[in-house]
Amino acid sequence: MKKTSNAIQFETRVPLREVMKKNPIMIGIEATADKAAKAMCIEEVGSVIILKNTKPIGIVTEEDLACKVVAKDLKPSTVQVNDIMSTPLITVSAEKTVVDAARMMVKHKVRRLPVVDEHKKVIGIVTVRDLLTVSNELNELLIDLIEINREEVVEQGVCDRCSQMSDDLKRVDNVMLCPSCREEDNIK
Repeated sequence: MKKTSNAIQFETRVPLREVMKKNPIMIGIEATADKAAKAMCIEEVGSVIILKNTKPIGIVTEEDLACKVVAKDLKPSTVQVNDIMSTPLITVSAEKTVVDAARMMVKHKVRRLPVVDEHKKVIGIVTVRDLLTVSNELNELLIDLIEINREEVVEQGVCDRCSQMSDDLKRVDNVMLCPSCREEDNIK
């Protein structure tokens, strides 16, 4: 967290290495749709990366199988993955951040990004769900920080405990208290 002149700025540069799933499922370009589907089922994932001579060239997703095989009433064992894969393969460097990956997903309209090292070797995959998990955790932390750092506001009104009017109400544990009631609780 950085403190700027008039606000606290939350650090959002979470490296992809910290959220990606390592060792994504990869199969060769000679495989059929049924092999891709079986691999996804066994590993409980929604995609497989397609390799040609160990080089990643495409991706087959659950949506590809549903729209390009099942919806067309094709027999999965007769459909080659190279006929249904999404290509070119959009990848992201492992050195990038969660924000970089989210921007790439929006720009390219994809929900999964294979993560590559400096040699363009696939070392992981990051999905929209992975990014949302990080986002939710950051939101929960921010809510806690706001609660901890909330400034007490002096207000006029009726004390929630004794019902007396006061020009010096302060919020204590989500209750507005006058000076007398705060004094009873040893609160300044």
